[in-house]
Amino acid sequence: MNTSKWLITGSLAAFLASGAVAKEHDYQKGVLLRMDSTTCGFSEKDGKTLMGQIVGTDGQHKKAQETLCQEYVLQGDRLTYRIRPRDEKHPVLLPIGETAQFRIHKDKLVLRVPEADGKEREHQVISMVPREDVDKTQSARNSQ
Repeated sequence: MNTSKWLITGSLAAFLASGAVAKEHDYQKGVLLRMDSTTCGFSEKDGKTLMGQIVGTDGQHKKAQETLCQEYVLQGDRLTYRIRPRDEKHPVLLPIGETAQFRIHKDKLVLRVPEADGKEREHQVISMVPREDVDKTQSARNSQ
């Protein structure tokens, strides 16, 4: 009786552990066509110093510098996406011309490039445009 109890407990634990393993997501495939630098805001630096604030000699001089963000063009099977990395402070350069795997999750595009490090990275979708070459191919097939 004690042996069968351990056997059932062990089988139940193994079953629950197999369900807890992370499931593989359904990825779409695409190609990273190009990367552009786009304006995504300005960063400002104060000209104030601590001593100048105490004495009152600092002016309100500010330096404004244009901030550039990476914007990629990702071509999927049916759509072309313009995407930007969500991590603006530490963006990773992606290899242009390589195949990428991606999925849409809630309000973001999750991308991984197996030829690079294979890590998933979140991107913001700027635009989505249907591929014209796919529409023409499908129209030609449907008219035959």
